[in-house]
Amino acid sequence: MKYTHVMSIAGSDCSGGAGIQADIKTISALGSYASSVITAVTVQNTCGVSAAHPVPAKIVKQQIEAIRTDMLPDAVKIGMVTDEGIIRSITEELNLMRQIPIVFDPVLVSSSGFSLVTPEAVRRMQYDLIPLCYLLTPNLPEAELLSGIRITDDQSLREAGKALLQLGCRNVLIKGGHRKDNQMTDALFCGETEQLPVLYSDEKVITCNTHGTGCTLSSAIATFIAQQVPLTEAIRLAKKFLTEALKAGSKVQIGHGHGPLNHFFDPKKAILR
Repeated sequence: MKYTHVMSIAGSDCSGGAGIQADIKTISALGSYASSVITAVTVQNTCGVSAAHPVPAKIVKQQIEAIRTDMLPDAVKIGMVTDEGIIRSITEELNLMRQIPIVFDPVLVSSSGFSLVTPEAVRRMQYDLIPLCYLLTPNLPEAELLSGIRITDDQSLREAGKALLQLGCRNVLIKGGHRKDNQMTDALFCGETEQLPVLYSDEKVITCNTHGTGCTLSSAIATFIAQQVPLTEAIRLAKKFLTEALKAGSKVQIGHGHGPLNHFFDPKKAILR
């Protein structure tokens, strides 16, 4: 027997609510085994990010290599990557694992407005990293930055989705959490079909405890993919997990700002194959 294994490549959040800590919690709560590759050490808490220190690119590469050569993952989730050197190291290693599905959540700016990547890193994402990905999961501002298209309506949303697919990834999920209304609608664009996007709508959970939602969603999707769930269903199940984690943590207070979700509201036993 073996565990279903998800490798997370992301930055560390010392407050435990987002980043690689949220990834490990999510993967574990959904019954899979989590390994981790740390790309940066951040100084943050529930009130925001105040500093980020990248891990040397060589060390990032060696972390991935150590996992790849010993315990090959069933899926990979990528979060915060800070500079072009780290992206180069990641892509060199991922090119040796081309058969493994990669979910990339392009964390470009923190929710408090702190820039987490260099302009050159954004270009390297577009040309080197995104083409390797099975699924890209930008929020609306990230989708605008990566596609170069201002998203104001359904038509511009479809244009941005098409532009992101043209960067080379197989599928794109544009998250609608930055919309002003109370409806949370995400749009999935599939590269293998020209059909209209698949829409996922949920009512917004009213809570200030939203720290780590993007990390949680992308990690949950990667986990269900590792468990061999088809993509459209993996996204549906991941969104359900996120919604329930938000609800379970909505009235819990920790810190003085935007608190974390409750990832362990209903933890699953380890799934063995």
